[in-house]
Amino acid sequence: MLEIAEGLRAWLREGRAFAVATVVAVHGSAPRPPGAALAVDASGTALGSVSGGCVEGAVYELCREALADGVPRTAGFGYADDDADTAFAAGLTCGGSLDVLVTPVAADAPHRAVLAAALDAAAEGSEAALARIVPAADVGARRGPGRAPGALLVRPDRAFTGTLGGGGALDGAAAREAAGLLAAGRTGAVALEGADGEPVSLLVESRTPPPRLLVFGAVDFAAALARAGAFLGHRVTVCDARPVFATAARFPDAHEVVVDWPHRYLDAQRPGAGTAVCVLTHDPKFDVPLLTRALRLPLAYVGAMGSRRTHRERLERLREAGVTEAELARLRSPIGLDLGARTPEETALSIAAEIVAVRHGGTGAPLTGSTRPIHRAPAVGSAHDHGPAALPASAQPRAA
Repeated sequence: MLEIAEGLRAWLREGRAFAVATVVAVHGSAPRPPGAALAVDASGTALGSVSGGCVEGAVYELCREALADGVPRTAGFGYADDDADTAFAAGLTCGGSLDVLVTPVAADAPHRAVLAAALDAAAEGSEAALARIVPAADVGARRGPGRAPGALLVRPDRAFTGTLGGGGALDGAAAREAAGLLAAGRTGAVALEGADGEPVSLLVESRTPPPRLLVFGAVDFAAALARAGAFLGHRVTVCDARPVFATAARFPDAHEVVVDWPHRYLDAQRPGAGTAVCVLTHDPKFDVPLLTRALRLPLAYVGAMGSRRTHRERLERLREAGVTEAELARLRSPIGLDLGARTPEETALSIAAEIVAVRHGGTGAPLTGSTRPIHRAPAVGSAHDHGPAALPASAQPRAA
């Protein structure tokens, strides 16, 4: 739900009734991660996606059903092959499976205010988690009614608003679990014990501030990279010591443009572990002091532009500045993947592709001929680790 916060918060402000389907768990190869969402309003307008197209039609109908009867439900979708019994069934063609929670939100639903606050936080980049109960599914129907929908908005300090409808003890336990997932930047399902001793499955969606992309050097390549970084969901800063070049007009896609010496600006920041630093100046007076600092910070990515000769000379200067071999090994230079890029836009694509590959453990090699899984779980503890998530065992895939 939080993935499509911008659109849903507008629907809430307009008073629309809608139902939202959210991916709770993925098993094997699946196109979208936990947290992916598809919403449908009373007029039939759709927003978002849970599978990239494979099962959108079936999930759309589940949303329409939930809107009609006001009952949350779950469903599983698995692999649909060419067998006569399954060829026309909704299923994933990638060989994996996914579990979906469908929650109706009526125009007068008591938890709309909690949802609105959660969507506002997500859209504005604040840290927040949204917890909802995943109802057990009926094995025969592969879906089933559950308790009345509720919602809990949880902040990093475990403070929460709203209720799941199971009493204060359940809300408190859910807030603790949600705060833990939020601290790890993870979305997924957790199991709790309800007041009656029965297990309760909970979907926790986490939203943390977007990762930062710090681009040093106000050059044409930086303008293209700022555009690519913003497209990928980063908060982009362009920094250069030369005020004539570092202007907002030259970098309209950057969230901020800073006139300062690069190393001094980095010293003043507290970049998170998901931050990517791209040094495009290839000028020693800027590069060496900046990279000396950047390579000693726990950043997700540090890359520097320049030819192979420039890179060799830069390494010698960094060694003279006291940078260790282990620290130098973290430097991506020449920056980017080998795409044969020539234009600023192509170069930005190669840099952005390398940042994505480093983040998710990709190789950058063509998928054609590769035997590696296309969709791989991120490293445990990664800011993009959605973690293991599962519906109750009774929620079986629709096509197997």
